[in-house]
Amino acid sequence: MENQIEIYYDNEGHTRIEVKFEEETVWLDAHSMAAIFGVQRPAVVKHIGNVYKTGELERSSTCSILEQVASDGKVRKMNLYNLDMIVSVGYRINSSKATQFRQWATQRLKDYLILGYAINEKRLAQKQQEIQTLKDGIRILSRAIESHNQDPGWLTRFSKGLELLDDYDHQRLDTKGLNQQPAMYPDRRDYMDIIDTMKNDFDSAIFGKEKDEGFKSAIAQIAQSFGGQDFYPSIEEKAATLLYLIVKNHAFVDGNKRIAAACFLLFLKTNNILHDTNYTPIISNEALASLTLFIASSKAEEMETVKKLTISVLNRNQEFQ
Repeated sequence: MENQIEIYYDNEGHTRIEVKFEEETVWLDAHSMAAIFGVQRPAVVKHIGNVYKTGELERSSTCSILEQVASDGKVRKMNLYNLDMIVSVGYRINSSKATQFRQWATQRLKDYLILGYAINEKRLAQKQQEIQTLKDGIRILSRAIESHNQDPGWLTRFSKGLELLDDYDHQRLDTKGLNQQPAMYPDRRDYMDIIDTMKNDFDSAIFGKEKDEGFKSAIAQIAQSFGGQDFYPSIEEKAATLLYLIVKNHAFVDGNKRIAAACFLLFLKTNNILHDTNYTPIISNEALASLTLFIASSKAEEMETVKKLTISVLNRNQEFQ
């Protein structure tokens, strides 16, 4: 469950405090506790010290340090305390406001726990559906193999894909592209023209609408260099990085994956490697969709793996031409 912020008001509607929900508990600093309980901050700090001194609670499990950059540029550290500490301090103060907050926090925590359970149930159902889809795919593939077993050479038609899977399993995916010549970069207007053309194909008023600088950053990053050396030396590495960044930057309100795939193709076309001499694309519609979805569902720590897979697909298809 993602971090949540709520605003707490007392029964009179006077106290306004931002309350942070994280890791199935509530977090507040001493200043906020003082405002909620209607006392001065030193009194709260004193009670916190006594809680730790008596061993009622452990600091390691009830206190979290938050670093913030102040207006003067300096990093300030703030102690945040969880619901166990808030309740302990509240009982020591034992005011009507403390009781109000304990009741509010307990109910909100229950709400978030119930919501988290519902979200986890939904994710579990989705995962079960994915497993069932995989099982169905394996069953269909098995039937296809059985129906073709009279043709001993049929499997060779899929040798590129099987070899790529083997290289993936044994961490032998390509890290470098085949084309090391200087790259030609489409202008931002060229990319936007492609996006504008695609708008007519999708019934969406927000397709291709930029929400931040993420797209500009993606197309600029693949051209970066240091000391006269490109960060991404080959056309394939640049193309893979472009596809990854546009998908992951989520710079558009709608259509990020479709836009990423189209810009990826435009970059390959501009650099004259999208088609072979027979004008056959080096990447199929299915492979393009699969790679784009693979990137979209990947985790941040898997970035290099998915980029290597993209580079490998481009390389192998050129090698076999």
